[in-house]
Amino acid sequence: MMVDDLRELADISTVPVIGAPMFIASGTELVIAQCKAGILGAFPALNAREPDTLDGWLTTIEDALAVARAEDPFGFLGPHGINLIVHNSNDRLAQDVETVIEHQVPVVITSVGPPADFIERIHAYGGKVLHDVINLRHARKALDAGVDGLVLVAAGAGGHAGTMSPFALMDEVRAIWDGPVALAGAISNGRQVRAARMLGADFAYLGTRFIPTPESSARPGHGEAIVESAMADVTYTPHFSGIPGSYLTKSIVASGLEPSDLLLPGQKRPEGGYKAGHKRPKAWSQVFSAGQGIGGIDAVEPVAQVVERLRAEYAAAG
Repeated sequence: MMVDDLRELADISTVPVIGAPMFIASGTELVIAQCKAGILGAFPALNAREPDTLDGWLTTIEDALAVARAEDPFGFLGPHGINLIVHNSNDRLAQDVETVIEHQVPVVITSVGPPADFIERIHAYGGKVLHDVINLRHARKALDAGVDGLVLVAAGAGGHAGTMSPFALMDEVRAIWDGPVALAGAISNGRQVRAARMLGADFAYLGTRFIPTPESSARPGHGEAIVESAMADVTYTPHFSGIPGSYLTKSIVASGLEPSDLLLPGQKRPEGGYKAGHKRPKAWSQVFSAGQGIGGIDAVEPVAQVVERLRAEYAAAG
């Protein structure tokens, strides 16, 4: 499903939500389930561990959605999207871009660096480009590059997250941009989706909410740990990837670290902190991501059930 107008998509989706692409957790099964539930589902290209695998992943999603469309020609399917890391450290970017263009992926979400020079090629087949930003300076650069919309990654978001209040960030962005915007940051229920719309967003951008689902490809125990945790159990640190992010505290402790020893913005990297026998843990696979909205997530549920609850809560808050 190609997207002619992102704002129209927000209005016709089951609920105005984008399933945020998450390292490890977002795979073909999660994206397919999100699209079938009537929202946009996306995954990071790098989750397909080899460049050649990405072609197979996209084919799997396309085939599954074609079957669903044939089975219910009048039902609504959300489009699928892909996240491309455009930082110069991503040596797969050029090859992944060619695969994305070959498959004509409807929505491309770029992040971790300025949008690259392939935007016009995405536009050429009718695709839309969204870009993750954490402040107004990044937003200006993305808009100058010609993106179709912005994802505002505000305080409280899972994974790599900003520190700006969603109220302040939305107001400053809306002062320079009246196009499509998605808002990320501790959104886990339909009331909060409604609040995001009231702030001026077209979409709410939810990642953590979809980790505790059977369709997620998160590491064993990740979803259950989210269900058992609350906002106070999230640690914000750049220690693991070099970029500030939000992680489940209990997974940090399980990896042999004391959260109080972790690198904070502006601090020098600590020399100690590891328990005997522990190696430096890997972000995402050993130290789990989570946003501050986890206090409202109390069960592992199928994606269809999660989206239906979001829809009902969103409607009730209108």
